[in-house]
Amino acid sequence: MEAHYLLKRHGFDISSYGTGAHVKLPGPSLREPNVYEFGTPYKQMFDDLRRKDPELYKRNGILPMLKRNIGVKAAPQRWQDNALDGSFDIVFTFEEKVFDTVVEDLNTREQPLMKTVLVINLEVKDNHEEAAIGGRLTFDLCQEIEAAESWEESIDDIIAAFEKRHRRKLLYSISFY
Repeated sequence: MEAHYLLKRHGFDISSYGTGAHVKLPGPSLREPNVYEFGTPYKQMFDDLRRKDPELYKRNGILPMLKRNIGVKAAPQRWQDNALDGSFDIVFTFEEKVFDTVVEDLNTREQPLMKTVLVINLEVKDNHEEAAIGGRLTFDLCQEIEAAESWEESIDDIIAAFEKRHRRKLLYSISFY
């Protein structure tokens, strides 16, 4: 959501999705996450956690994160359930297993559009500091791709230059759907 927030603020047409079965937020212990259905409004999650233990969820950054999310979109959406939301030029993932899920999903969909989509994975640890860095890196990469005359012809060079400059390895795939 950090990348969504940043890209939206800079005028990009952006959507964001999860790929799991549920939305999981940290709880009082690793074995006790807070689990919500996709579509549960961020405001409802915020109010629920504020009722449960406001100090814990403020201290671990979950309440501020949910407050930011409320300003970005109403509720989390699941990728697999929103296939018809529109067409996508680029899909960013931030975990390799999510990248694999998205690429597999795109490659197994019925292909009425035969549209090219670039899927990029920028591995980001799931914490606030890394999310902020990942958001900025995603924004930088989007600007570079947007500035290219033809990203399809220059994506290998764009990715190589990005990896060298930021010392981050990216996975990417060009799919059709």
